[in-house]
Amino acid sequence: MTEHHFSEHRLSGHRLSEHHRTPVTVIGLGSMGSALAEAFIEAGHPTTVWNRTPSKAAPLVSRGAEHAPTVEEAVAASPLVIACLTTYEDTIEALAPAAVSLKGRALVTLNSGSPAGARGMAAWSLGHGARFLDGAVKNVPSAVGGEDTLLYYGGDSGVFDEFASTLRVLGGDTVYLGADADLAALYEMAVGGTLLPALVGFFQGAAAIQARGLEVASMVRFSVKWFEMINSVLPVFAEEIDRGDYGKPASSVNLFLAGAAHDEELAKEANLDMAWHKPFHDLLRRAVESGHGDHSISALTEVLKSPRLPA
Repeated sequence: MTEHHFSEHRLSGHRLSEHHRTPVTVIGLGSMGSALAEAFIEAGHPTTVWNRTPSKAAPLVSRGAEHAPTVEEAVAASPLVIACLTTYEDTIEALAPAAVSLKGRALVTLNSGSPAGARGMAAWSLGHGARFLDGAVKNVPSAVGGEDTLLYYGGDSGVFDEFASTLRVLGGDTVYLGADADLAALYEMAVGGTLLPALVGFFQGAAAIQARGLEVASMVRFSVKWFEMINSVLPVFAEEIDRGDYGKPASSVNLFLAGAAHDEELAKEANLDMAWHKPFHDLLRRAVESGHGDHSISALTEVLKSPRLPA
């Protein structure tokens, strides 16, 4: 990794001065792309939009955006192009007809994908003369523009420095991760890996509560408290993992493994499909087999570093 530092720019108020509002083009007008465009319009930026389905531009045009009939015209309209499509492959496909127009422009991608995908996107962009910055929005579309909304970026530091005030329109907690173009995708996947297991755990709890004839809303306050507890121990786990020292556990691997039997009992009682727990239980057993039974649960990190090869 050539550079890996965090430069945080927090917003005290994201309205830009009257004399300088950078023209911006937004490519892709799904829920997130539309939210990005709305934030730029609200902040007074000349905003050009383009989408494969032109009708999606209508609400933004009514608020002051310019709708470009072609992607070539959209790219040519602004020095800063924000692409918000589903994947890097979708982004390349959409921008391909405008590749010549990208030369010398700043291209910022805000989509899902792997670090390898981000590196491929960077190579394609640089190959067409664009200045490339990849990013991620760590919140839902309705939060775009909020002072606490987090976005982080990796890639060309010159692009970030030149357009930092414009990018901060999208969220007050704006972070530059470093020069490697795949850093935002790396952190996006590293952080985002908690989402589906946490949601499935909540949905499982909801099914168990309903099995007793209770309302799911009755558990929300308790779930929130549980998530707050998890938040509080993450720095402890991170320190254990960074040190490679798991010998002073607040909760051991053996303790978690003992709870596996309770999962099975709940599944039978509430008639739930809890097969999704099996890989977690297998991971716990592998940790015990590797000598981590009395170690902190964070020692599972070491097991994850050595995946089992398929039989």
